[in-house]
Amino acid sequence: MVFSSSLFLLYFLPIFLLLYWFSPKKLRNYIILVASILFYSWGAPKFIFVILGSTIIDFYIVRALYNTSKKAIKKQLLTLSVFINLGLLAYFKYANFFIESFNSVLQQLEIENISWTAVALPIGISFYTFQTLTYSIDIYRGVGKPLRKVSDYLLYIMSFPQMIAGPIVRFSSISDQIVNRKETTNDKLIGFYRFCLGLAKKVLIANVMGEQADLILNGNLTEISSATAWIGILAYTFQIYFDFSGYSDMAIGLGRMMGFKFPENFNSPYISRSISEFWRRWHITLSTFMRDYLYIPLGGNRVKSNSRLYVNLTVVFLLSGLWHGAAWNFILWGIYHGIFLILDRIFLVKTLKRIGAIPSILVTFIITMTGWVIFRLEHFTDIKVILGKMYFFHSGSISELIPSFKLTLAIAIIFSFITSSKTGEKIGKFVFNRSHYSMPTHITFSALGLLLLMLSIASITSSGFNPFIYFRF
Repeated sequence: MVFSSSLFLLYFLPIFLLLYWFSPKKLRNYIILVASILFYSWGAPKFIFVILGSTIIDFYIVRALYNTSKKAIKKQLLTLSVFINLGLLAYFKYANFFIESFNSVLQQLEIENISWTAVALPIGISFYTFQTLTYSIDIYRGVGKPLRKVSDYLLYIMSFPQMIAGPIVRFSSISDQIVNRKETTNDKLIGFYRFCLGLAKKVLIANVMGEQADLILNGNLTEISSATAWIGILAYTFQIYFDFSGYSDMAIGLGRMMGFKFPENFNSPYISRSISEFWRRWHITLSTFMRDYLYIPLGGNRVKSNSRLYVNLTVVFLLSGLWHGAAWNFILWGIYHGIFLILDRIFLVKTLKRIGAIPSILVTFIITMTGWVIFRLEHFTDIKVILGKMYFFHSGSISELIPSFKLTLAIAIIFSFITSSKTGEKIGKFVFNRSHYSMPTHITFSALGLLLLMLSIASITSSGFNPFIYFRF
């Protein structure tokens, strides 16, 4: 089940909200937990007991870690917690990849392959792992106290608004909200607006872009023209942004309707003037997680030699690429971004500043688009073909464009780059950063929200195309 489905929008969400809002406050966490278990079970019934069991075990390991005063035992328990959680991720997400890669080497050596039964991937396993890690590491570091009830910990890990695709919510930022939060009418309304906006971004923009991207990039790549190649990857560039940021908006909105304040995950990434800035604006909760739990422990910016700094950046982004998927193209995509981050530090940021705002945004956008080629296409031969089409002219006609593509592309461009102007930045802050609105504004936003909701539901029910890129990350 995903947020942009008729089942969720017409049945699951209305029933849940009615039960939640009209139940006593002391029961509301239990209602979220039961709903989250049902939500996860709908998409991955085979794995629900694995998730529940490992989460409960981890709760008691971290409680023991907190209660002991012996540093050696604390480290051992932290190691055990990290081993269990990373072990689950490694087995379910990467076992197939490593065995297949190893068998490829054995084939080259003409050695018999290892027999292996493919492992199915539980939905949301990466986001699940990162949140369990923040809990155990934050408790070990003394950032906060562990939760008293195992049900509250299950709620933190499995809360359905953000478990499947984030944002990654750190325990230290939400621990107080789990046990004591206020739910105001203002929050419920703002959450509703945010959810409807995210739904529209996903359904009305990302789906159209995705349909066009698939039409081009899933076809015979050797026969397309340069113009078609650029259109295909441009469509995917906006698909992945509006798909993932739309889902994050929906998660943030759902949380707000329940009194939770989840962290922002996107901040107009395509107006970035360098790849370093792009990663401060794109998938913000992943970037900050990698910074605080991997990059800084490796030495961060405190290392004495530039070579060590560059190695740290490469390691962080190689692992970031691997986090996105168990395939070589994701690893290559992570290394690609790591290289540009190194180039930023050497000379690129200074160079881009000299050429001005608009040219630097355009250059960064093209670098990002090129990276999305690597991210989108799994086979190296396909990547090579598309990059060749993009950067070495190949004549030919433009492939078929779906009817709504041109208008949707114009809307996608406007909403992606509007905050690069001062007026657009003010509009963005008014929509996303305000905590209270006046009554006329609430009335206006309610009408717009309902309109977007109805248009989105109409689009979902009339079309069978409704993918979600990050569903199994």
